[in-house]
Amino acid sequence: MHMQGIPFGTTDWSEIEATEHKGESGLALWRTRQFGSIRVRLVEYSPGYLADHWCSKGHILLCLEGELHTELEDGRRFVLRPGMSYQVADGAEPHRSSTALGAKLFVVD
Repeated sequence: MHMQGIPFGTTDWSEIEATEHKGESGLALWRTRQFGSIRVRLVEYSPGYLADHWCSKGHILLCLEGELHTELEDGRRFVLRPGMSYQVADGAEPHRSSTALGAKLFVVD
């Protein structure tokens, strides 16, 4: 990731309109800012959310609230709780997310 051409700024995430993204079950609400090729999101997963696809995009993800379960296509599983993060490169390891309780995440990709 190369960050250039981005002047200093602040974001009040409560002022960013949320877009809905349905999962196999549950719903994700994304509040998104785009800075050149870098996408920054505040994502809220409803309780019972399960992604409807395996994702191959790279992310840096920080769990702010709740509990996020991440499964890799090879079967490995990880649980993130508030204050925990993960990072994965583009095309490295397909993954998908789920949550029984709901989760709020800060994601850079």
